[in-house]
Amino acid sequence: MTAQEAQKRITELVEKINYYNQKYFQEHISEISNYEFDMLLAELIRLENEFPQFKAEDSPTQRIGGTITKEFPTVKHTYPMLSLANTYTEADVKDFDERVKRFLNTSEPIEYVCELKFDGVSISLIYENGIFKQAITRGDGLQGDDVSPNIKTIRTLPLKIKGENFPLRFEVRGEIFIPKKQFEKLNQEREDIGETLFANARNTASGTIKLQDSAEVARRGLDAYLYGLLGENLPFQTHYEALQALEQWGFQVSKTYRLCRNIEEVLEYLHEWEHKRHHLPVETDGVVIKVNSFALQNELGTTAKAPRWAIAYKYKAETASTVLESITYQVGRTGAITPVAELKPVQLGGTIVKRASLHNANEIERLGLRIGDTVFVEKGGEIIPKVTGIDLSKRPAESMPLQYITHCPECATPLIRKEGEAVHYCPNEKGCPPQIKGKIEHFVQRKAMNISSLGEKIIEQLYQAKLIKNIADLYDLRLEELLSLERMGEKLATKILMNIQESKSIPFERVLFALGIRFVGVTVAQKLAEYFGSIEKLQNATLTQLLQVPEIGEKIAESVIAYFQDKDNWQIVERLQKAGLQFAMKNVVKERKSNALSGLSFVISGVFEQFSREALKEEIEKNGGKVLSGISSKVNFLVAGSEAGPSKLEKAQKLGIKVISEQEFLELLKQ
Repeated sequence: MTAQEAQKRITELVEKINYYNQKYFQEHISEISNYEFDMLLAELIRLENEFPQFKAEDSPTQRIGGTITKEFPTVKHTYPMLSLANTYTEADVKDFDERVKRFLNTSEPIEYVCELKFDGVSISLIYENGIFKQAITRGDGLQGDDVSPNIKTIRTLPLKIKGENFPLRFEVRGEIFIPKKQFEKLNQEREDIGETLFANARNTASGTIKLQDSAEVARRGLDAYLYGLLGENLPFQTHYEALQALEQWGFQVSKTYRLCRNIEEVLEYLHEWEHKRHHLPVETDGVVIKVNSFALQNELGTTAKAPRWAIAYKYKAETASTVLESITYQVGRTGAITPVAELKPVQLGGTIVKRASLHNANEIERLGLRIGDTVFVEKGGEIIPKVTGIDLSKRPAESMPLQYITHCPECATPLIRKEGEAVHYCPNEKGCPPQIKGKIEHFVQRKAMNISSLGEKIIEQLYQAKLIKNIADLYDLRLEELLSLERMGEKLATKILMNIQESKSIPFERVLFALGIRFVGVTVAQKLAEYFGSIEKLQNATLTQLLQVPEIGEKIAESVIAYFQDKDNWQIVERLQKAGLQFAMKNVVKERKSNALSGLSFVISGVFEQFSREALKEEIEKNGGKVLSGISSKVNFLVAGSEAGPSKLEKAQKLGIKVISEQEFLELLKQ
């Protein structure tokens, strides 16, 4: 292929892939199969690798992530990112309308645009000639941080806009957020590996856009709604027209915005969305009301802090006041202590609330809580209600300051608090009942051993009856023991034993995840299983060897070593092995042909003529090489077939890893 032909084909591929991305991520339409899409992307990566001079700025290969940022450059905003004045009552909204009319010296109705106010992080996006150039955080309003590599990972943001009728340079303002379902998924993953859960989606989104590794940003699944257009000589007279243009250019604009001909229609919008907003996929906390006409906006101008032509109406948080009757302390699977406010039952948001989150000792101290206090409870972005404040006027005279517990409420072991962490832990993981039961519940879950008939209540019964005290005990259970439990029929008991028996065929990587090693989630367990092949090799691995595994850092490596240094853990593993669980990958290569590839690491991707992927893996290992599951700086070669994975090719290109064909691999073998 000539350079001219390559340039033409790269342009065609970029346009096609961006079009299909637009259809899929914003219009939810799949015009081609995943396989066909992957083939187009793979071809684009291959051509960009061969002809890097033709790599387009809006290339969809820019979305994969992998950039490590040591620091974020500070950039001055062309247009200041001002805050909005907040209002909390309909009377305030009417006053705003009156102020606008007085300033403009008119009695005619003012046209407004209403938009829901999403609970995320403000961002400013710069486009030149229709191509994405830069993403800047709000910062102090006058300057912010350039977080472009991280924002590129958001697939609903166009890297090249559609259409032709757009300014040469313009800015788009919007809100970065994590959707509710994605936030729940992230927290489930953190719970699985024993990490502290994220408190709320807004703070998580804020922290995510400032992460140093854009690959981790991509994994967290940020999204965005755009709501503003800025630039010189814009071809629109109104904000409403600008929003419509943003949609036409390929930006994701929430469909909830509305043009209101007067303040009465604005109030109708506020009423309509007060409760309806809770059914949206992202958290909201109010409505932004903007004068529609750009000419009137310019005439109204701004104060030192906020525009005169817009306000934010904040819905009242669902709040109630009630009495704090006591504080209980929950112990999680990893020993983390979570304080919970036990409340006098109160109606809140259509439900009766009896408990609320207090998070940790720092939060209790910040609030200054005392038993008997009348507290304010609010339903916000968190999963459960939280205590937000105290009515000091109702504090009982005899109340005393709270002292956070010093010993585990379940086993009386002295608590520890690790440096730099806000959470207290019970270190008695082998003798603390909630930790023991939590580990068993983790072991039987669907993503692990999938023993579906063993629920939390039955595990509690088995533990109380002293039939199980660790995960290995499950495989010693007998029918007569189960039948001795209260309300346990023969049908259910038989099903439990059958499910336990079936779990013995669960593959090694899921068994490894089920063991509950801290920080070893589903993905990490897969990588460790593939790299070491068996539990024996993993148990004997050194820190250096563990750090050779792609995406395994010191925290995970040290946790794995600590787990296997514990004799009790290894005894449990031995019992599970004797019970028949899978502790080795199937078809692990042991035969050695030569040392031709000794010291070299490979990643395999694609379809090959002379080898199946498994056969190629065996050939590498038989000749002394290692096959890794993912691209990292530890990889020497990517062996790429005809349908190589686009993300692997892109990452190899970024890291300077040599990409070789099947034939080149055979030549390397001969050397």
